[in-house]
Formats: sequence, C-alpha cells, structure tokens
Amino acid sequence: MSRLNLKSSANKVGDTITQIIHFSGGNKRTFSNIISSQISQGQFTKLYQEDGTLIMVNDKNVDCIEIFKERLQIKSKI
Repeated sequence: MSRLNLKSSANKVGDTITQIIHFSGGNKRTFSNIISSQISQGQFTKLYQEDGTLIMVNDKNVDCIEIFKERLQIKSKI
C-alpha cells in the first residue's frame, strides 16, 4: 500500500528514526526503525516501522518526543 509523505518535521532528522515518547504519566517508550516519511497525524499519530508494524499513539497523553537518526549497526565477522 502506498502512503503519502506528509512532510513531517521528523523527515529533517533522517529517513529512518528512533523516537522516545514521554507520556503524561511519566512513562517513556522507545520505538526504533520508524520510517519518517510515513508518519501521519490525526486523533492518533501513526508510526510505521520498517518491518511493517503500525504504532498508534494518542497525542493527548504525550508531553514530548525525542527524535534521533537511526545509526547503521556494523556486524563484526568473528
């Protein structure tokens, strides 16, 4: 399924990002491998991960979001 790029400000960080979401109750959750061009907002913000997982976050319960560019992981050959 093709999704429209809504030009999220997360696009400026990188194509694939990690988000740490800080919820109003004090909890934090980290989500990795989010495709920044496929973030969409509404009652719930929808985050699509590279493996096809959809994460829906209720914006009403969020205080702040930290966004980091995904780093390439180098696997050693031992």
